[in-house]
Amino acid sequence: MSTPLTGTESGSPPPLPPPAPAYTRLPKNPILATFLSGFPGLGQVYNGQPAKAVVFFGAWVFAIYGAAEINPMPFAFLIPFTYLYNLVDAYKSASLINQRFLGGQRTVEDEAVESPAWGFTLIGLGLVLLLHNLGWINLAAVERYWPVLLIAAGVALVYMSVRKRKAAEVDGGPLL
Repeated sequence: MSTPLTGTESGSPPPLPPPAPAYTRLPKNPILATFLSGFPGLGQVYNGQPAKAVVFFGAWVFAIYGAAEINPMPFAFLIPFTYLYNLVDAYKSASLINQRFLGGQRTVEDEAVESPAWGFTLIGLGLVLLLHNLGWINLAAVERYWPVLLIAAGVALVYMSVRKRKAAEVDGGPLL
């Protein structure tokens, strides 16, 4: 009796392995995260970033409170800024989560997503509002000095960027 021939012995190509799934379900949908951020913070909750969610919601509420109770400027400007930044962050964070899932590697921005800075921001904001409500500080009296906060934030961002660039040059890595 002869044994049946396999694909290679009979001259025909070997059978193909079963096809890989054509679709890989990503953990987060950036469009859904952006849609949920129509209410500030919900997109961050969807992305698994509760600290960022609380900060975005608090910043949005504080901007509305400041525009109504303290002074319309700069707080009226901060309302749409906070809202739009919340939308962009939700989309970008969901995309980074998906990128990490597909590539299996962490991205630089993932490490700072849930940093203690978000908690310190809430503590600072809460203290300022509490002191204002107790009458110990008058936020309306310091309204002309609000640009100092923007200058300080800009200086901090520039300093961190330069420090990160120098660290990358010393390590011989790519410049960020």
